[in-house]
Amino acid sequence: MERKQEDNLNRPMKKVLAIAPYSYLPFFSGGQKFIAQFFEYLGREVDLTVVSVYENDFSLATTYKTIPLLKKSFARYYDLSLVSKISSLVKQEGFDTIIWEHPYYSWLAFRVRNRTGVKTIIHTHNIEYQRFRSTGRWWWPILKVYEKKCFKKADKVFFITPEDRNFAINNWKIEKEKCIDLPFGVEIKQYPDDKAVCRTIIADRHGISKDEKIIQFNGLLSYKPNLDALKVILDKINPLLLAQPSFRYKLIVCGKGLPDEMNLLKEYANNNIIFTGFTPDIITYFKATDIFLNPVQGGGGIKTKMVEAIAFGATVIATKTAATGIDRSVCGNKLLVVDDNDWENFTKNILEQAAVVSVTPASYYNTYYWGSIVEKAIAMIR
Repeated sequence: MERKQEDNLNRPMKKVLAIAPYSYLPFFSGGQKFIAQFFEYLGREVDLTVVSVYENDFSLATTYKTIPLLKKSFARYYDLSLVSKISSLVKQEGFDTIIWEHPYYSWLAFRVRNRTGVKTIIHTHNIEYQRFRSTGRWWWPILKVYEKKCFKKADKVFFITPEDRNFAINNWKIEKEKCIDLPFGVEIKQYPDDKAVCRTIIADRHGISKDEKIIQFNGLLSYKPNLDALKVILDKINPLLLAQPSFRYKLIVCGKGLPDEMNLLKEYANNNIIFTGFTPDIITYFKATDIFLNPVQGGGGIKTKMVEAIAFGATVIATKTAATGIDRSVCGNKLLVVDDNDWENFTKNILEQAAVVSVTPASYYNTYYWGSIVEKAIAMIR
């Protein structure tokens, strides 16, 4: 260990530039959180500079430098002036590598590489064309062609799920050696020891009895796949739970962006539903939760809230679609997967797991702790 630390001290720190094409500080969605935490941990290990939009609160970036170079409007995605601006920045600062968040700027990425020779890494959060196809965007075939070319030309591609990586290798014939798994991570290294304390805090806040199980769903509710999942919970799953009079529970829904016509879920208040809206202390809610629900059936990519829920000790019941990208081999008994649309079996699993006590395995934290993930990323950069 001492020799490894000595080698790291003697090795010159890599200079990395990252391009984040939208606001992520502060973060409100799983995608924003992914970028924010990845940069935070990466900035502890390399000399990192991030170029992004002006609308970020850059005071929250504590481990890396920032440059608000990108326009707010959609015009930023075809701003030709960025070719010379970013190329000059690379040459002046001597960056070794550029990490481009998402493939949207690939036209720019390869122009900059042609001018500077800088190593170019695409950090993709989904197979984007699949995500937009699932949400009904007409232009997904155009994105499919663009995205495939982007992966083929990149020096490395970071994938958030093994499924996405395998798709790129098998379907698009992207070189296996340059495709790297880089999952969404968590900031906790081990099973939390304050779950009982957090449960008391949340129970007191919402008037939950000691004999009631705490069930949770959360997500950005303006995002259609999340909103559809919430409607399934309200209209399919919760009525099945209510039909079991001996099962005592409260179902907490957290998240911003709920449509106005749903009236803060007030009509469900007498059906064991508690709506909190956006919760700054979401970690406390995670730790207080017995069972986390994820009946999402679209959207693509890994469901970041599931990764966090398991890390903070909740048992997750999920559809097959929602469980995409999760390494089930390290989850132990903390993840149960049900076929899409099988709400009776989904509910049965909730009732069965209410009587089970289990702990998240250590192997889970070895896989999903941000420090371990960034260490892997740096090895690829070097």
